[in-house]
Amino acid sequence: MSSLSRELVFLILQFLEEEKFKESVHKLEQESGFFFNMKYFEEKVHAGEWDEVEKYLSGFTKVDDNRYSMKIFFEIRKQKYLEALDRQDKAKAVEILVNDLKVFSTFNEDLYKEITQLLTLGNFSLNWQHQLCKNPRPNPDIKTLFMDHTCTPSNGALAPGPVNLPTAAVSKPVPYTSLGAHGPFPPTAAAANANALAGWMVNAAASSSVQAAVVTASSLPVPPNQVSILKRPITPPATLGMVEYQNADHEQSMKRLRPAQSVEEVTYPTVRQQASWSLDDLPRTVAFTLHQGSAVTSLDFHPSHHTLLLVGCNNGEITLWEAGIREKLGSKPFKIWDMQACTLTFQASAAKDAPFPVTRVTWSPDGTFCGAAFSKHLIHLYAYAGPNDLRQHLEIDAHAGGVNDIAFAHPNKQLCVVTCGDDKLIKVWDLTGRKLFNFEGHEAPVYSICPHQKENIQFIFSTAVDGKIKAWLYDNMGSRVDYDAPGHWCTTMLYSADGSRLFSCGTGKDGDSFLVEWNESEGAIKRTYTGFRKKSAGVVQFDTTQNHFLAVGEDSQIKFWDMDNINILTTTDAEGGLPSLPRLRFNREGNLLAVTTADNGIKILANATGMRSLRTVEAPPFEALRSPLEAAAIKVSGPSVANVAPVSCKVERSSPVRPSPILNGVDTMARSMEKPRALDDVNDKVKPWQLTEIVEPVQCRMVTMPESTDATNKVARLLYTNSGVGILALGSNGVQKLWKWVRNEQNPSGKATASVIPQHWQPNSGLLMTNDISGVNLEEAVPCIALSKNDSYVMSAAGGKVSLFNMMTFKVMTTFMPPPPASTFLAFHPQDNNILAIGMEDSTIHIYNVRVDEVKSKLKGHQKRITGLAFSTTLNILVSSALRLEHRHMGEEKVSPDTTACGKAPNGDTRVQFHADQVRLLVTHETQLAIYDASKMERIRQWVPQDALTAPISCAAYSCNSQLIFASFCDGNIGVFDADTLRLRCRVGPSAYLPQAVLNGSQAVYPVVVAAHPQEPNQFAVGLTDGSVKVIEPTESDSKWGVSPPADNGLLNGRTGSSSTASNNHAQPDQVQR
Repeated sequence: MSSLSRELVFLILQFLEEEKFKESVHKLEQESGFFFNMKYFEEKVHAGEWDEVEKYLSGFTKVDDNRYSMKIFFEIRKQKYLEALDRQDKAKAVEILVNDLKVFSTFNEDLYKEITQLLTLGNFSLNWQHQLCKNPRPNPDIKTLFMDHTCTPSNGALAPGPVNLPTAAVSKPVPYTSLGAHGPFPPTAAAANANALAGWMVNAAASSSVQAAVVTASSLPVPPNQVSILKRPITPPATLGMVEYQNADHEQSMKRLRPAQSVEEVTYPTVRQQASWSLDDLPRTVAFTLHQGSAVTSLDFHPSHHTLLLVGCNNGEITLWEAGIREKLGSKPFKIWDMQACTLTFQASAAKDAPFPVTRVTWSPDGTFCGAAFSKHLIHLYAYAGPNDLRQHLEIDAHAGGVNDIAFAHPNKQLCVVTCGDDKLIKVWDLTGRKLFNFEGHEAPVYSICPHQKENIQFIFSTAVDGKIKAWLYDNMGSRVDYDAPGHWCTTMLYSADGSRLFSCGTGKDGDSFLVEWNESEGAIKRTYTGFRKKSAGVVQFDTTQNHFLAVGEDSQIKFWDMDNINILTTTDAEGGLPSLPRLRFNREGNLLAVTTADNGIKILANATGMRSLRTVEAPPFEALRSPLEAAAIKVSGPSVANVAPVSCKVERSSPVRPSPILNGVDTMARSMEKPRALDDVNDKVKPWQLTEIVEPVQCRMVTMPESTDATNKVARLLYTNSGVGILALGSNGVQKLWKWVRNEQNPSGKATASVIPQHWQPNSGLLMTNDISGVNLEEAVPCIALSKNDSYVMSAAGGKVSLFNMMTFKVMTTFMPPPPASTFLAFHPQDNNILAIGMEDSTIHIYNVRVDEVKSKLKGHQKRITGLAFSTTLNILVSSALRLEHRHMGEEKVSPDTTACGKAPNGDTRVQFHADQVRLLVTHETQLAIYDASKMERIRQWVPQDALTAPISCAAYSCNSQLIFASFCDGNIGVFDADTLRLRCRVGPSAYLPQAVLNGSQAVYPVVVAAHPQEPNQFAVGLTDGSVKVIEPTESDSKWGVSPPADNGLLNGRTGSSSTASNNHAQPDQVQR
């Protein structure tokens, strides 16, 4: 429609509005699609006129336009269906089910089945709501679906009673119920159940500024009556506006269309399975004692290295222990990294009081960072990239007075640090030291914090030394609850490992200790555990494990409880020597328990499984333990956190890169070697290390994607979906295929697995995701692909235009960047899906803003086509690689003109991928694997093909936790390497995953690409030259790919480091300049 016609429509709308022709106004709004009248839409929603709501909305978007429109229409039709059931009008409900809801069965068949089953319930409201009660009573009085129902326990175990929230603490109700809640019944206003923890969590979505999924009228920055919307737009800016991009303008414009959960994410209450257990499951046997040398104040096991223990001490020292070999891997004495950046108040006290005791140490959920809080002002963060690398990352002058607790959290999917202190505040920081939130409300020093997430709501529990417990959302709107902990003094709160049960433990001022479980639905105590005998002079500590046990250190012993029984289960004094109030910590598996001793040591207790794990732990290579790579620390003080500069990543022009110190995992420099001490209680000799060889199909688990084999269409690119439920392959012919795993009894998680065959997924329309290949020579084209963070959209190209596909409908939403030059690599900015880095055939890199369809900048410097791109949010850089072995690192907007190639080798694709710490960089070329420190572009490790793996490397990728590297080779072999040392730990031969007919065929078949599962560290997928895609995992009994090789003889696979160096001189790098 022309601009003149649009203006005419606007004038007509204005006239009709002024003349009060209301029906005509809304009819023209709908038919033209020019104005979305939010006020009118609200009125119809409040009135429950769902047919009119859907009719009006259909003028602006259709059901299958995109993911968000589908969710909105689903909510409208679901509401109609639930109201029909509530009225007992089953005929109408069946009509809605068949005519309106059937369309959604294609995308979530399980959900449709669940909805259909509601028709069979005699009393819908009773059966549906009552099953959610944690303490259901018989014959409850439930009259309607739309009133929140909970049963109060009848055994009188509730003390204190339900808490009445102050009016100011209750979040404001939204104008109408959120359209995004796919729970069993819609959330009600906060006032409906102000004293229930579940109530404030349900309503949190309406008020939290970081819960990016709420439909509210008030979030729109437009005139109150009308919103300008293009009718079913096809131009790039409007189309791409549907993507969940973290852009301020976009956030405001899209809040009205962003529900809280996708259809695929619906969950229903399940009955907790009672697993069998015995006392032998508890780690009660003393394995050995570690001698720390200073009083231990805090302990924490690594989340995935189950024998790696982080220890904080009274003298301010941080120590990393490998319990399996009883060795200190490293120790960080107390030191203020940058005194001048601290506040003057702190500088004055530091001079006379240092060193400061550690109050808490903790690991991040993925184990890539650890944090320490101190008794005065400071927190320290360390980046952990392996046992050889605990590096100073960040120092923050966080609180006035002591910092009493530190924890990691993921608000808005961003890893952050939460702290609390004597200044009565809770603060949230990002990993650059910028303060994101400052929570005020406690009237006493804050003692502990407990960040958690329930469904899509993220929050923090906090406790203060006056016994007050509060809960906070990430929105600076005050606490949501305010109630008293037993004992009214120091209390710590913890969730069970599965996040379903909440416990607290603490001590009152009179010395009485309490261990309780909370009923979140009622905001009250569910059960109080008994067994504390003596009054304590300090505060008792506790931990949970295996979703079944509680442990408390009290009376110079460890006391255990079954979570479901208030009576004490058993105790142990750990062979004596414990302090009156020992500190304790389970490892993630629950088979080890670290306990502090009275003589400044740590006892490691284990069950039978833990004992076996300790005996089989491999000693880390000597150089990995003794040669840490130190990096400059970032220092941030409290008052200046808003102006943090990015990390410097400068390499001096005159400074050549030092020769790679580690080649094929062997230190080529002369250095003394130590053999690690053996465990005293191990009588059997340790077997010589052998490379794990997987050569038979029975030695691993493998599944081939159905309908994937096509000898004329090799797999060019391969991705897991970010949710881990599917695999996306781009073929050399430009066609993309998607496979999804279904949640069922064989695969209850619904995640990708080699144990279950997935479905080749296509929409009902039968559309294929086919790229533009008009005029393209497919033999010369370089396919490329990138997936949005929410798995809703995929961008790809195969020598032609870049296409944006809707992952639900497979429709092409838009195309851009027509050749020449052709696009050869795509990478989304990790923090903004609007920003796309596009590597081009002509060696340039375009920084493209998708939302406004504009190239923001063009980066130059390479000589050949771009083959790899990787963003680092920590270093604030983009690293690129080109056809020759050359890579550059550049700022987000420009490249330094002085940057030149940092290495040369035979022609071939070079790929780059960042380690989870966002500093180390994996560089893959057919001739080598290399690890770089990207902050200085120095190569620190290198591996070249040799021995069992001599063929050229076709692809390599980090595992999801960056502890392994999966590399594929052109002869069909797959190598699994230790990511810290680049030592080969397992070889998967082609005979393990290829059929005999393929092995005997005349055409060589081998993996072209490899991809790592985003959550399972030992699962990977390969795309082969015959078009097939396979997912491969270790057997369930092995659970991992071999073990790390020792370094006690300076050899690897029978070859010395020097011989490897001599045979690969061509791969040594040139100088790096910047």
